[in-house]
Amino acid sequence: MFGPKFQCKYALTDQGVKNTKKGAVWTVVVNLIVMGGAGILYLLMSGFMGTLAEGQPLFGAAGPIGLTALFVILSFLTHRQQYQATYGLVYNEVKTTRLSLAERLRKLPLGYFGKRDLADLTETLMGDVNRMEHVWSHVLGYLYGAYLSTAVIAVCLAVYDWRMALACLWGVPAAFGLLFGSRKIAERGAARVKKAAVRVSDGIQEALENVREIRATNQEERYLAGLNQKIDEHERIMIKNELGTGVFVNAASVIMRLGVATTILTGAELILSGRIDFMLLFLFLLVITRVYAPFDQSLALVAELFVSQVSADRMMEVYDTPTAEGAERFAPQGHDIVFDHVGFAYDENEVLHDVSFTAKEGEVTALVGPSGSGKSTCARLAARLWDVTKGAIFVGGVDISTVDPEALLSDYSMVFQDVVLFDDTVMENIRLGKRGATDEEVLAAARAANCDEFVSRLPQGYHTPIGENGARLSGGERQRISIARALLKDAPIVILDEATASLDVENETKVQEALSRLLSGKTVLVIAHRMRTVEAADKIVVLAGGRVAEEGAPAQLMASGGLYCRMAELQRQSAQWQLP
Repeated sequence: MFGPKFQCKYALTDQGVKNTKKGAVWTVVVNLIVMGGAGILYLLMSGFMGTLAEGQPLFGAAGPIGLTALFVILSFLTHRQQYQATYGLVYNEVKTTRLSLAERLRKLPLGYFGKRDLADLTETLMGDVNRMEHVWSHVLGYLYGAYLSTAVIAVCLAVYDWRMALACLWGVPAAFGLLFGSRKIAERGAARVKKAAVRVSDGIQEALENVREIRATNQEERYLAGLNQKIDEHERIMIKNELGTGVFVNAASVIMRLGVATTILTGAELILSGRIDFMLLFLFLLVITRVYAPFDQSLALVAELFVSQVSADRMMEVYDTPTAEGAERFAPQGHDIVFDHVGFAYDENEVLHDVSFTAKEGEVTALVGPSGSGKSTCARLAARLWDVTKGAIFVGGVDISTVDPEALLSDYSMVFQDVVLFDDTVMENIRLGKRGATDEEVLAAARAANCDEFVSRLPQGYHTPIGENGARLSGGERQRISIARALLKDAPIVILDEATASLDVENETKVQEALSRLLSGKTVLVIAHRMRTVEAADKIVVLAGGRVAEEGAPAQLMASGGLYCRMAELQRQSAQWQLP
């Protein structure tokens, strides 16, 4: 019952399965204790009837008081244990699950995040886990405990009289049968609600991230109208789904409650025929008031299970996505980067075709080419942020697909076109490049990246908070911090993807001079659109249409009159026609 299939179905951790078992066991104990209260009433009623018939009390005064006291004590203790097992223990499951999902996401290849937007992943970590938290704490233990306890009670009732037991309990499987028959409808409705919720989250996130652009283009009313439409659509779909679920739950409850009528009718008929006495009917009437109580709630819980299955499936999708595995030790013989007949595809769209070149240690190798030619893709493949579809990439003779990404990236410093900074000080954002770096090391890297010029204008210098993702800085200032971070790491391989794209000519020249001094002896892979950025490169690899069109030294390529020469000439002509 609680095997691997159960664990995957409800996205539980190993500890979560154990907690669910504990909750189910204590729910069984509680239900049986509560049913014992009905047994006490039956015994007291039997004693009262015996007194009327024979004139002799069957129980002394201490009997009822002792049984009642025992029932109260046992009920208190077992309910307390049930609460701790179904709620107290399970609340820790939320923390464990979020940490587990975050750890899993950390190990997934970058290509996975290209298929899922941020709002969708946030909804999984927050919304889906919240949904499942209620299932883990309020549904699973209670529901499976109700199944087991009712099975025990059904056997006991059948021992007394199978006819009355059947009349009493037939509505339970009929009600659950109706509810399970509506499962597909509930799951489809839940999927529609989840998609609508993600669209709302995506719209809100998009509005917050692009608020300046929305205002600058006077699109506030239009954008808010679209966002309101998404919210209204989500509300409409959710109401419709909950209404449909409520109809099936209430119909199932009505069917189950028909068991009260059949119990009375069957009992009356058997009493009239002399096959049972009134006390047996009284016992079943007491039992039926308690046996339906857990199932009244269970019907709603089963419906919640159907709805929550969408959330569980979304969480399991993260767990089931293969991670980039490999050896934890990376010991290359040098740091030459070799692309050996590499091919790569996003889903079905192949973007690199049979790409082969070598970026030698101690040299600057530049990747140039038209937009969409595969330059940035090559850089990400070189760092195993994605895995190649065909061929292989070697660093120092080691196939990087056999190395754990964390071990591999310890030898890489990277600066991408899209800079990511944290809501912290300038100093701490640079220090991220090398854990435990001294202030002197951080400042040296910052000066090399030409950060002093703008940091001197900040109110607290290098200790000034820069806001979320460096919101208080310009694009060029953010990029210089990213360059300083990479320089501080001082890794043997440096990848610069449009690293100087946001710098003006003067600052670009200064940063290039700093790079040429500090990157000596390293394997440097540079991606750039501006030809002047790569004029000093040792080697240029020109990509076009996902293939290597030509490669060689800058002077050699200029003399050949190929694609690189044409691109350089076009940029030269464009610069001449720029407005003053």
